[in-house]
Amino acid sequence: MIAPEFSRPHRLDAIGKGEHRVEISADAGERAALAKRFALIAIDRLDAVMTVHRDATGVVARGHLSGAVVQPCSVTGDRVPAQVEEDFAIRFVPEGTPEGDEVELSGEDCDTVFYSGGAIDLGEAAAETLALALDPFPRSAGADAALRDAGVLAEDETGPFAALAKLKKQLD
Repeated sequence: MIAPEFSRPHRLDAIGKGEHRVEISADAGERAALAKRFALIAIDRLDAVMTVHRDATGVVARGHLSGAVVQPCSVTGDRVPAQVEEDFAIRFVPEGTPEGDEVELSGEDCDTVFYSGGAIDLGEAAAETLALALDPFPRSAGADAALRDAGVLAEDETGPFAALAKLKKQLD
């Protein structure tokens, strides 16, 4: 297994009873490695603040991720800066936990991450949260013009209603 770029192991025996607060931040090297992994131009900032506590099924981390990234436009490749503000709830359970075990979850279901050994990796969990929060198709200001120049029709120019609108213009 390849070591995560932003690893912040948190020992299980250090969790104890009750909640405790954890703050993590990625340094410049970690942000550059994560940017490469997630095909971003840059990650300018990546911070997470969370509370960690044990429950009946494992360890739960709830918190907020904050970041500043630069994504490539999905059309032009231009730089598209974005702010990421994402609340998260992650349940860490030991690897090998049978999927058949019933666990009652509420409307605030947690994402589940499996771990092995005596620690959970809060940094990798934050990195994965960032990746899931990114816009999958970022668009720069020039994207629409580039698509039009390439002959791609806009949404309002396609489909049955666009065909009817075109017929109506011909009749007018």
